[in-house]
Amino acid sequence: MAHAPSDRAFIRVEIAYARPDEQVIIPIDVPEGATLEQAIIQSRIQERFPEIQLQSAKVGVFGKLSKLSATVRPGDRVEIYRPLLADPKEVRKKRAAEGKRTRKGGGDLEPDAS
Repeated sequence: MAHAPSDRAFIRVEIAYARPDEQVIIPIDVPEGATLEQAIIQSRIQERFPEIQLQSAKVGVFGKLSKLSATVRPGDRVEIYRPLLADPKEVRKKRAAEGKRTRKGGGDLEPDAS
């Protein structure tokens, strides 16, 4: 038997996605018990960002990796993560092999003036 929409409680969550040139947070109301996947689909964010491949994308809540099947809670910020362009471990190995020194924060140090 189908329930009328008024029979279910709704909660407010946010769906977040960022590219280097654009960041969006979409607030939506989803039924209690909704999964991350259901919330993302309901937000229709993939219409705006067709590059999102939900079945292979990593997702999380407030910076902590989660599964698409996890249940959202009131106030959650569901984040869709883009793939890394470069593996941070490989970048460090390459920099070490080249003999470059780095400062805290990842930028190269200026050459010594001596």
